[in-house]
Amino acid sequence: MAFELKKVDYFYLSVPGETGEACQLLEGWAGQGINLLAFAAVPFGQGKTQLTLFPEDAARLQREGAQARLTFDGPHPAILAQGDDELGALATVHQKLDAAGAEVYATSGVADGRGGYGYVIYLRPSSLPEALTALEL
Repeated sequence: MAFELKKVDYFYLSVPGETGEACQLLEGWAGQGINLLAFAAVPFGQGKTQLTLFPEDAARLQREGAQARLTFDGPHPAILAQGDDELGALATVHQKLDAAGAEVYATSGVADGRGGYGYVIYLRPSSLPEALTALEL
């Protein structure tokens, strides 16, 4: 099984839930050369959307966000897994985290339809040292 694991930081950003608001932000960041490794948008409350952003360069996102007067919640730790999609591909990763006592509180993933997958493991900040040691990162 071929896969890659790396520690990543993610940020939350709340935006108005108006049509196109998130799209405008994504277009702007792309124009500034900000690459997102993963992204989610979830509506909450009345007329709001929460964006979860996994930038390739966290410092750059923070700089550009500050210039645009955006308020990010983060950085928060996570592990990004990418690799060949096969049955049980992530079982070993979770077994190592469990054995180390690392607290995983959420996960999200998707297969790309071409034999690969991407998977985010959200960690409690207090569990980061154990997770990094268990996964040899």
